[in-house]
Amino acid sequence: MNDIALHDALVIGGGPAGLQATLSLARVHRTVLHADSGVYRNAPERHLHNLIGHDGQDPAELRAAARRDIDAYDTVTSVAARVETLTGWAGEFVATLDDGSTRRARHVVIATGVRDELPGIDGLADLWGRGVAHCPFCHGHELSGAAAGVIGTLPAHLLHLAGFFPRISRTFDVFSHGTVLDEETRALLGAYGATVHEEVVERVTPDGGGVLVHLAGTGSVRLDGVFVAPTIHQAAPFAEQLGLEVSAMGSILVDAFGRTSVPGVYAGGDAAHHRELPMAMASVANAIGAGALAGSVCVADLMTADRTALLPTAG
Repeated sequence: MNDIALHDALVIGGGPAGLQATLSLARVHRTVLHADSGVYRNAPERHLHNLIGHDGQDPAELRAAARRDIDAYDTVTSVAARVETLTGWAGEFVATLDDGSTRRARHVVIATGVRDELPGIDGLADLWGRGVAHCPFCHGHELSGAAAGVIGTLPAHLLHLAGFFPRISRTFDVFSHGTVLDEETRALLGAYGATVHEEVVERVTPDGGGVLVHLAGTGSVRLDGVFVAPTIHQAAPFAEQLGLEVSAMGSILVDAFGRTSVPGVYAGGDAAHHRELPMAMASVANAIGAGALAGSVCVADLMTADRTALLPTAG
């Protein structure tokens, strides 16, 4: 094992957080192994939004431009591979790739994102990213003056989304998918101008550029776009493998500097959850910022370790 090169950092993930963390490390000539599985949460999307300078750009174009940036640095080694297992401790982490080979790194930045589990309604997965979305900041404006809707069983989620659409869409329908809403929730939704449907949603189907929501026994409603709240899961097993502390929702908990509960391990992007926030704040802009922070703090901690090695009696 010891004849394998020891990189300063292993960055896992080819989305905006991982790419930015790699760039931040490369800019100060740290040796980085960047592992990209080629699987991305926003791959179904044709356009990303709410990112200055790139609003409406294809996410694949942003990733390609970022890869060109990091490929210009001699200290970066990029591999198109999935990391299967991650073991070790600060100063000596070992990653096993999907081809069976191993790589070594002193520190690790995890930016592997999450996997979305959609409500079990026929047709939702087929329209994910193409008429069905989850974030009004990313996709709400595109429904300006149109007919929007939200499907969900949690009143808090329905009320949260209802607050966006009176200012955006022409009409707004709420589908509680069989959940009987309490009077206060119904009253608030009505005050927002929403049309409420408590029937079970049997399926959703494409209808030209829009979506048909088919209700049990009462026909269908035609909308220009639908929002849902997916359940998220870690896209990679590293939190469990390394014993990282996670939130109640399964996100990797990090402090204000992107450090996890295990020394030498950092996390950013959708996979991470800042301890002081009520939930993970998922967006491309936040992921880029988190990647820059994790990368720079990783550098700071590497420098601390270097000083200790150079002057072991200091401090």
